[in-house]
Amino acid sequence: MTAVPRSFRSGLRRLSSWRGWSLWVLLGVIVVALLVTLVYLAARYEASVAQANVERDVADALSDIRSAMTRNVQELQALQSGRADLDRWQPEAERLLREHRDWVRLERRGPGLELVAEADTPYRPPVFARLGRANSLPEIQQACAGARRISGHAYARSHFVPQPDGLGLELMELCLPHVEAGRLLGFVVATYSLTDLLATHIGPQMGRSQEISFTEADGTRLAIHGLARRGRRVFTAQQLLDLPGNTMVLRMDSWRRSEPDLFPNVLTALVTVMSIALVTVLFTLGHDTRRRLRAEQDLADALAFRKAMEDSLVTGLRARDLQGHTTYVNPAFCQMVGFSPEELLGQGSPAPYWPPERADEYRQRQQVRLAGRNAPPREGFESVFMHKDGTRFPVLIIEAPLINAQGLQTGWMSAVLDISEQRRVEELSRASQERLQATARLATVGEMASLLSHELNQPLAAIASYAHGSMNLLQQNAPPAVELRLAMARIAEQADRAGRVIKSVHDFVRRRDQAREPVSARELVDAVLPLVNLQARKLRVRVEIRMADGLPSVLCDRTMVEQVLLNLARNAMQAMDDAHVAEPELVLEVRATTAGEGGRRWLAFSVADVGPGVAEEVKGQLFTPFFTTKVEGMGLGLSLCRTVVEQHGGSLVFEPNLPQGTIFRFTLPAQPDLKA
Repeated sequence: MTAVPRSFRSGLRRLSSWRGWSLWVLLGVIVVALLVTLVYLAARYEASVAQANVERDVADALSDIRSAMTRNVQELQALQSGRADLDRWQPEAERLLREHRDWVRLERRGPGLELVAEADTPYRPPVFARLGRANSLPEIQQACAGARRISGHAYARSHFVPQPDGLGLELMELCLPHVEAGRLLGFVVATYSLTDLLATHIGPQMGRSQEISFTEADGTRLAIHGLARRGRRVFTAQQLLDLPGNTMVLRMDSWRRSEPDLFPNVLTALVTVMSIALVTVLFTLGHDTRRRLRAEQDLADALAFRKAMEDSLVTGLRARDLQGHTTYVNPAFCQMVGFSPEELLGQGSPAPYWPPERADEYRQRQQVRLAGRNAPPREGFESVFMHKDGTRFPVLIIEAPLINAQGLQTGWMSAVLDISEQRRVEELSRASQERLQATARLATVGEMASLLSHELNQPLAAIASYAHGSMNLLQQNAPPAVELRLAMARIAEQADRAGRVIKSVHDFVRRRDQAREPVSARELVDAVLPLVNLQARKLRVRVEIRMADGLPSVLCDRTMVEQVLLNLARNAMQAMDDAHVAEPELVLEVRATTAGEGGRRWLAFSVADVGPGVAEEVKGQLFTPFFTTKVEGMGLGLSLCRTVVEQHGGSLVFEPNLPQGTIFRFTLPAQPDLKA
């Protein structure tokens, strides 16, 4: 039988899957369409019912208003029946105004519309008090002219009258002629408030749920009654209020808080619920199918990813069950020991890669591990494995419990690292470290020689100067003994200083803790002052010392701090001499300061000159070792000064000495509770 190609089988599965999904989609579309149609028809039905209710309400309201206005006309006719005098007419009018809140004024006028008597409603201030009644006379004339023409009551078009409270009223005039035996005796004029007309003759329940208004034919609102809660949909109905002489539109707006009910009856609700349930089941099944297919695809991808990761690892992986049998090895482990997976899987102890001379030791260690009495260290442990060809090599083994999906331990997982190359690199690193230490010792010797040659220049120069002076004194016929003795003492002093410099530089290079002692600022300055004055006289520099009394002592290495002062002073004098300053001046100042937490006291030493200053391109490298601007300089003086000051806990900085020159300033911590 001919085998079916794999690609053809895959295509058939995809086609079957596509057909299955098509049926599900078609069924879902039909159910959704039926549900949408049912909901749409139910919504239309609810909307038509809501609109019919609004139209019925506006018709009932219009009927109530017409009946009330007809009764009002009848009561006005009773008011003017007979030839009642004014004394009787006035109380009757006031009674009618108390009974009818929609009237704001009643008037009795003569045949020529002259005002005979009037009465205002007791429920509000007189509405014509602000502008007067004359402004409304055209509307009265219109209503009365119509009433005389038709021999009955007539209305005028509504008009707006402002009120003192900033609002206003929309009023409508009603004129009723008084005719006896065919002769016109006068008119009765009643003034309606359209807002009160609506409020009086519209039911309170209707006003709470709807908004009712009088409008003109073009939609202009004349009066509004009711406070409706606006919703997303409004239903509107209008009815024409045709009065003799005037026509208005009664409009009613009803807002729904939400869309019309979707379920007007139980059957529709039942069908809708069943349809929703069916759609939910369809979507749930479809979602579950998609999740299952996605999970299968993810599982296949995870297996492929795991396989690719295991094949790319250089770390050997080995799994053993609780009986010590090997259940899994990765390609890296097989390559490490030289055995194939078939030769390793299922093997117990001794393992083929155990050296025979260590088999007993490994067996005992494995029994302890499997018994659970000794947990493996997290950092792993070192061991020795044997390659298939008999070669031994060191390994680092990191073991962890193998836990299944139920949380139970089923064995041990081991990560095995071949550390042969690491051991070789460690040996090379150890040898290289020894060579570096030897090189560092040679560099220290060179550094010491450089520092000694730099620091010994000053005492040796002083010794040479005193020796030349002594020789000049000896060439005299009678050399003065006192001056020779002083010169010899200076030579001895500078020779002793040179010895101290050698010892301090030696300790400094070897980073030893120098012996520090409390020294007053005066002693430090006096120690270097002879050498400073010696060079100052040679360069014709005026030296000024500024030092307050009562300065505290400093705990320092006396020789190194004196060397810092001397280096800064000599550099300042050389800078002024190289710049050919006309009047060179050197100021050495010492003062006490307070800074830092707890108000710690410091001594600030400053050396100021009037030289050319420090150039901008030099400022960033001024304290760099072996950087110098002098032709014969070594570039170690300022670097050594800053290192010495920082070792004492202070700092060395420089700043311009306005208007000309530079100030070098360094600080040293003061000795507590000690006076200079």
